[in-house]
Amino acid sequence: MSSLLTADQIEGLRKYNTPTISNAIETFNVRPRHMGFLPHFIRCLLPDIGVIIGYAVTSQTRALPATEKEQDVASDYFRYVASIPGPKIAVGEDLDNPPGLGAQFGEVTATIHQKLGCVGHITSGCPRDIDEVRGLGFGLYGLNPCVSHGYVRIVGFGRRVNIGGVDIHPGDLIHADKHGVCIIPHEIAPKLADACAEVERLERPLLDICKTDDFDLEEYLRRRVAMKTAINE
Repeated sequence: MSSLLTADQIEGLRKYNTPTISNAIETFNVRPRHMGFLPHFIRCLLPDIGVIIGYAVTSQTRALPATEKEQDVASDYFRYVASIPGPKIAVGEDLDNPPGLGAQFGEVTATIHQKLGCVGHITSGCPRDIDEVRGLGFGLYGLNPCVSHGYVRIVGFGRRVNIGGVDIHPGDLIHADKHGVCIIPHEIAPKLADACAEVERLERPLLDICKTDDFDLEEYLRRRVAMKTAINE
């Protein structure tokens, strides 16, 4: 894992919503603007929880009945999660086709992961026990809620996973809220909070103009060009 952010740096990023985080990442030109976030169908199931931020601990699951004897790796998985510095977000790839035939996460699993330093769960499948998990203050992201845990079991962990067509690696820094899930590149993470503040500073004059009674479109357009120039410098 790359160098971890300090607690103060984590809190600095938690002040901003995910769209602002995304806008600030763009100013560093480290990746294309259409990459680095999960698609809309991996949605926030508990929007009132607010921002979660942490480092990915990964797993792969299946919920269909096993066709042959499989090794139980759950104990090793929990030891892996416990060994990683926090804050952490549990990221689970549902390998079933279709996904969502059984929940990896419900009240019990969320409680265990919270005890191990996780602040939320992101899955390409479906979690359950929504109200109980909300009571924990634990974030949930996935396709939809579901009813059963089926025959869910962990078949792999600590490796690259694919969530909605996007690869997530163990140790990736993730910022998520009601808008969705964004992956923060490690190389810019220490500077990102300052970039967020600068993006907001540059946007503020445009908002102020729009709120005036004597709105001037040409002045707005002039300042818009100036803002884009400043961001791209």
